[in-house]
Amino acid sequence: MSAALAFLRAAPPPPGPGERPLAAWPLTVLVGVTGVGKSTALAALRGLGSGVQVLPDRREVTDAVMIGPLAGGPVRDREERFALTARYRETHPGGMAQALGSLVADTAHWTGPLVFDGLRGLDEVQYAAQTFPAWRFVALGAPDRVRVERLLGRADAFDQVAAAGSGQHLRAELAALPGAAQVFSAADLDTLAGLAAQGHAPADLLAKTKIVLSERRHYDPAAAEAFLRTLPPTRALVLDTHRLAPAEVAAAIQGWTGEMP
Repeated sequence: MSAALAFLRAAPPPPGPGERPLAAWPLTVLVGVTGVGKSTALAALRGLGSGVQVLPDRREVTDAVMIGPLAGGPVRDREERFALTARYRETHPGGMAQALGSLVADTAHWTGPLVFDGLRGLDEVQYAAQTFPAWRFVALGAPDRVRVERLLGRADAFDQVAAAGSGQHLRAELAALPGAAQVFSAADLDTLAGLAAQGHAPADLLAKTKIVLSERRHYDPAAAEAFLRTLPPTRALVLDTHRLAPAEVAAAIQGWTGEMP
């Protein structure tokens, strides 16, 4: 059993007495890329006294199942992590969904209802929905510009990536980032560049914007949401965290899960 994945282990061997594969558990799985508000929604959900148990998150499962075996140790740079997880997906097309579904839970500790944070992109979501019929999905979304702003505000030490640029010509440097023209409108880039006047360091703005762009190259949130909308409403819920306050998101999730059989 990995210390990072307490009371969980990878199969094989098959489940023994007091164990249950997560593949067969009726998990509620949050779907969304960095900065859409998954952690905030979970905190609000706990505040409602929902009694949910939250599994080790995507980062922990990634470290234990994907990055550790490939890199031989921890990796913090986001670009390097994206590259390593892409290597994992070359042999495991289900990505995180496949990694999560391979785990076996100690039922003395994990009693449910269980929530996992989270899956990203069409490939993972489609694999999970088609392979694990007991799983249900809550997709959380927000505009990419808002995601950058949230990354600036959360001061997470994990949000590290090398970003070239002096910041002296911030608007132009933001526009020159790979993929920026496909993701951000001119107005979005104006808004992001203007955040420097609010006290955000240009280097930090470039780095956080690069994280969002890098993630978009690997995971398409719009495609994942479109696929989830094709599922029965008992299996998928799609919420906009930019329009809804955290308490509203949590209440919507609690109400939806309460309607499940």
